[in-house]
Amino acid sequence: MDATTSGTPSIQYHNLPDQPIPTIVTSPGPSFQRQTRHCFGDATPGEFPLSANPSIVLHVLTGCNLDPQDLAKQPAHFAPDHELCLSELAALDMCQKRAIFKPMTLDQRNELKIRCGGSWKLVLRFLLAGETCSRREKSQAIAGPGHSIAVTSKGLVYTFGSNSSGQLGHGTTEEEWQPRVIRSLQGVRIIHAAAGAGRTMLISDCGQVYAFGKDSFGEAEYGVQGSKQVNTPQLVESLKDIFVVQAAIGNFFTAVLSREGRVYTFSWGKETKLGHQTEPTDLEPHPLLGALENIPVVQIAAGYCYLLALACQPSGMSVYSVGCGLGGKLGHGTKNDEKQPRLIEQFQTLNLQPMVVAAGAWHAAVVGVDGRVCTWGWGRYGCLGHGNEDCDSVPKVVESLSNVKAIHVATGDYTTFVVSSDGDVYSFGCGESSSLGHNTAEADAQGNRHANILSPKMVTSLKQVKERVVQISLTNSIYWNAHTFALTESGKLYAFGAGDKGQLGVELVANQTERPTPERVELDLS
Repeated sequence: MDATTSGTPSIQYHNLPDQPIPTIVTSPGPSFQRQTRHCFGDATPGEFPLSANPSIVLHVLTGCNLDPQDLAKQPAHFAPDHELCLSELAALDMCQKRAIFKPMTLDQRNELKIRCGGSWKLVLRFLLAGETCSRREKSQAIAGPGHSIAVTSKGLVYTFGSNSSGQLGHGTTEEEWQPRVIRSLQGVRIIHAAAGAGRTMLISDCGQVYAFGKDSFGEAEYGVQGSKQVNTPQLVESLKDIFVVQAAIGNFFTAVLSREGRVYTFSWGKETKLGHQTEPTDLEPHPLLGALENIPVVQIAAGYCYLLALACQPSGMSVYSVGCGLGGKLGHGTKNDEKQPRLIEQFQTLNLQPMVVAAGAWHAAVVGVDGRVCTWGWGRYGCLGHGNEDCDSVPKVVESLSNVKAIHVATGDYTTFVVSSDGDVYSFGCGESSSLGHNTAEADAQGNRHANILSPKMVTSLKQVKERVVQISLTNSIYWNAHTFALTESGKLYAFGAGDKGQLGVELVANQTERPTPERVELDLS
């Protein structure tokens, strides 16, 4: 085709005069042997050539007379799989960099690929989604019922606060207000932690689970005590054949999530609440049956008597709920219990892709990919953020946060915190124990310094730390006074709320039981 008729400007060529090429004398230098490169480089995964030289894409498209969509179809003829197209090879290369993917065998990887929908791009989305919502491989702070856990980015674990059941893991049952590293875990890198009433669970980068405190996985907070207490971290033998990446502790049950996205639960099956029949002292994990058997889950969240699961499907992200439906906290438009996981359909109606899920004692919240926040369940004290104390049995967008792009949400006992992409923090709900961060030195007209907040309000006291907040954790228990942690991007930890058991990690003066404003905990979690 003539370039002129096609509308494309013609390229002008100019004759250049021949010039003699001078003789160049060079000293012999070191010789280099040419190396043959393949998709993953010579030895180290992650050296895919597209990342080093994007012009390869242009060369492939023009030199091979391809359309852009052909990149997603044509075999690229690169190792390790010559049948994969370029986009699939790039996704596999990215998967190779993820910590939980590296130790998997070839068969395990292929099983995960099938479970995720038959594509390495879907596997990559599954892995990244799990890292985003649970801070896996990153520093984290857990504000448990009366005791606290802090995990550094290197996997060291500090605990402090109440220790009546040995839940601090230091070999004693004495309270400690000063953060103290668990020395018996030397050589073990912890990537995730969970706290319940009188018990703690830690997960290593090898997928092993350590538990200490109350020896039961499913007793109520003030129910019958277990037969013994464990005051140092012990491996959970019943989970040794499951590579675990997350744990969640409710009031009557414990749940764990495997590397492959399968959910297992302990206890609370006396009335088949979680789809299986067990006793409160049961120490054997049971797979969560029903709709999630063949759907990979990236995050679990446990409330007082229910469980939420964030699932990753080829069609997108979705949320399932199971357990007690009192107050409408399961999100299905009713207050009925669900013995099997059931899809919360309202997110499709709202055209919202869930990204992070949080289960409070009696209410729940979700952050969408677009930054919208949804809440539902029991609205007491304004914990849903809708300006009232009404219950909502289906997820409802928090309209007063419409100008905020949220990235993180945390829930407790009638309390909710939201973190924005700018690092600003908003809280609403029950103001007891100064855990919302809005308390001032002066009481209101009714003499109350712990006012409830019915709509989201910026925690201005956290603006004064002059750092971007990336995580909020607050006590999720109906029996304990609440405290709150704010973790900054640089690894600094700030605490406020109840500190009567030393759970803030800061020393209180005589007769002081709480901190109304954030105070720096002397820990560096970076």
